[in-house]
Amino acid sequence: MSTDGRLLSGIGLVAAVVDAGSFVGAADALGLTQSGVSRAVARLEERVGVRLFERNARAVTLTDEGRRFYERILPLLSDLDEAVADVGRASTAVRGTLRVNIAPLFARFVLAARLPEFLAAHPELSLVITARDDAGGLVTDGFDVAVRFGEPALSGHVVRRLLDSRVITCASPAYLARHGRPQRPQDLTAHECILFRDPATGRPFTWGFQRKGRSIDVPVKGRLTVDDGETLLIACERGHGFIQALDFATPGLADGRLVDVFPDWNEERWPLYIHFPSRRHPPAKVRAFVDFVVAVVKERALAG
Repeated sequence: MSTDGRLLSGIGLVAAVVDAGSFVGAADALGLTQSGVSRAVARLEERVGVRLFERNARAVTLTDEGRRFYERILPLLSDLDEAVADVGRASTAVRGTLRVNIAPLFARFVLAARLPEFLAAHPELSLVITARDDAGGLVTDGFDVAVRFGEPALSGHVVRRLLDSRVITCASPAYLARHGRPQRPQDLTAHECILFRDPATGRPFTWGFQRKGRSIDVPVKGRLTVDDGETLLIACERGHGFIQALDFATPGLADGRLVDVFPDWNEERWPLYIHFPSRRHPPAKVRAFVDFVVAVVKERALAG
C-alpha cells in the first residue's frame, strides 16, 4: 500500500481521537469539526479495510484491530515528531557537518588562521573544507557554501560580494638586479613570466593592465605554468620571473621579498564572492559561516 498525504493525515487523527477519547475532543484539539474528523476516520478505515473504532453514544473506543494499528503507528508518530523537531533545530542551532569549497588563496592567506575560533564558538559543528579553484557545482558537488573568485556564473544561488582585490605585477629584487626593471607593461615580452592556469579554461590567464580607464593586454610568455598560488609566490620570490597576483595574498610585498613593478598600472580588480544555495530558510550552520567570513573580511579591511 503506497503512502499518501491522506493516509498520514488519517493516522494523525487516530492518535488525536485516542488521546481525546472522543471525536469531539479530537476536533477541538485539531481545530476541525466533529463531522470532519468522523469522515476522515471513516475514510482511513475504508483504506486499511478494518474498523478501528467502536462508536456509541457514551464513548469512542478502539477495536482490537484498531488497538494493534495504534500500537504500531505510535512509534512511527514519535519518530516523525522527532524528525520534524530535528529539522527545526537545524534552522536555529549551529550543528552537524558543514561542507565548504574555498578558493585556495583565500583559505591560505585569510581564513585558515581564523577557523579555530569559529569551531570553538560552535562545538556541535564539524567543518569539512575543500580548497580548490575550479568552480564545479555547489549543490551537485555536495557543498553547503563556496567562496570563489570571479564574477558569479552560477544561477539559483545567493551570492554576496566579499572583497575586490587589486591585481599587481611583481618580481623579486634578485630578478630585477639581474635582468633590470621594465619601464612599461609592454617591456614584459622580453622577460621571463610565471603563468597561472585559469581553472575555467585550462589555459594561462591573460595579463591585463589598467590605468586611468585605459586597458591593455600584454602577450607575456614563460617556461613555468602553475595552478597553485603558493607555488607561484615561492617561484617568484626565488627569482624566477614576474608574476601577476592579488595584493591581499602577496605578503612578500610588505617585507621586501617582492616589488610592485607597475604601481601606476594596477586598477584592475578581481572580486571574491561567497555562494550558498537559495533557500527561504537557510540552515543555521550556513548563516553562521557566512556571517563569520563576512566579519573576517571586514576586520582585515579595517586593519589595512
